[in-house]
Amino acid sequence: MRISASLTRIIGIANVVVVTVAIVGLGLLPGEPRPHARQQRTATVEAGSAPPSPSPVGQPPGVAATPEFARQVHANEAGLVPVLMYHHILAKRLASLDRTPEQLRRELEKLAKKGYVPITAREFVKGEIRVPAGKYPVVLTFDDGHPSHFGLDESGNPRPDTAVGVIQKVAAKYPDFRPVATFWVNRDPFGLHDQESQEVAVRWLVDHGYEVANHTWTHPNLRVLKRRKVGRQIVRIERLLKKLGAPPSETMALPYGSLPHPKKAARTGTWDGTKYDFAGVFLAGAEPSLSPYAKKFDRGAIQRIQSNGKKGECRKWCSQYWLEWLDKHPGERFVSDGDPERISIPEKLRGNIAAKRGPQVNAY
Repeated sequence: MRISASLTRIIGIANVVVVTVAIVGLGLLPGEPRPHARQQRTATVEAGSAPPSPSPVGQPPGVAATPEFARQVHANEAGLVPVLMYHHILAKRLASLDRTPEQLRRELEKLAKKGYVPITAREFVKGEIRVPAGKYPVVLTFDDGHPSHFGLDESGNPRPDTAVGVIQKVAAKYPDFRPVATFWVNRDPFGLHDQESQEVAVRWLVDHGYEVANHTWTHPNLRVLKRRKVGRQIVRIERLLKKLGAPPSETMALPYGSLPHPKKAARTGTWDGTKYDFAGVFLAGAEPSLSPYAKKFDRGAIQRIQSNGKKGECRKWCSQYWLEWLDKHPGERFVSDGDPERISIPEKLRGNIAAKRGPQVNAY
């Protein structure tokens, strides 16, 4: 990664800003109506046609990439990936971290037009990147399980003013834009207080390809907690998600982007007889993430980019800045080869790939 030293020096400052604003924003959670039971989906298959692919939502079957094919599509799977961080999606922003539904829609449509394809945080950290050849992965992440992220209307469809409603609408307009994202939740997912409503919400999301995972029980600053209390915070939400029908979390987002001491306590540990072991732990960072195939990829502290414009404190580390930077530096961006079994890269970048991934490398 060839990002200048002046940019990397602001990362620490950015995290402090994110932490401070998030503390204020957490106290402003508005109430929302509970979602209703989801509608049953039906599918029809024409006579003589093949059944639908069992692959995850919206994912292409992939191609068998050769060095020549990888060269043709300018594949670079050692490149940078934007992991975008969202908080509340409100008609009237109450904090700098907030975005309006219209701002979210515009950003997602811009991503779709430029060739970005969403994948979940779980898919990203596990290297399961099924993105069409020549396209770019992007990870959409939403913290806190806020009511503005998801809710169902009387017909059982996502409310259009929620994050999921906006994502679904953009995906309907741009078929290559997968309607998936990751929601890291606390003890009252999506502002719901009874288990039945929580289960309806979580099951709808999981059934439709979204990831619902761990953001701790009460959103504390893990840095000031003893290791046992860190484990308690993580295990309690993990037990709740299991009750609600979500698979075991393979990713978690650190409240305020704050790592505990020791750092590894966020990724793996145990409490009250229950173990946890995440494939990836995400910061509230300020730059694109390294490729999950890279030697220097730290799955215990994965960078994210706050969604925002280039005003004030966001002049050099929020989404508008970094998406423009990647447009100006296309050689630094992760470009898919369309083949989930191979890691296609220019020959000069072979040394950037983790040794265990060596047999998958398709260099040109």
